[in-house]
Amino acid sequence: MVLDRIALILVVIGALNWGIIGLFGLDLVAFICGGQMAVISRVIYALVGLGGLWCVSLLFRERVPSEAAA
Repeated sequence: MVLDRIALILVVIGALNWGIIGLFGLDLVAFICGGQMAVISRVIYALVGLGGLWCVSLLFRERVPSEAAA
């Protein structure tokens, strides 16, 4: 599903950003977008958070075999 992939990409972006914060003390999203309180930074943070919430649903879904595998 396309939404699953988009959410996963957002979560990976968030994870990479947190990794950079942990290792180097640099918030890359804030650095690129003009600070943590810049509108674009807040939009990105919100989208990453929504992506994370969406990915929680992936944990509880039943896997349906694809028709190509059958």
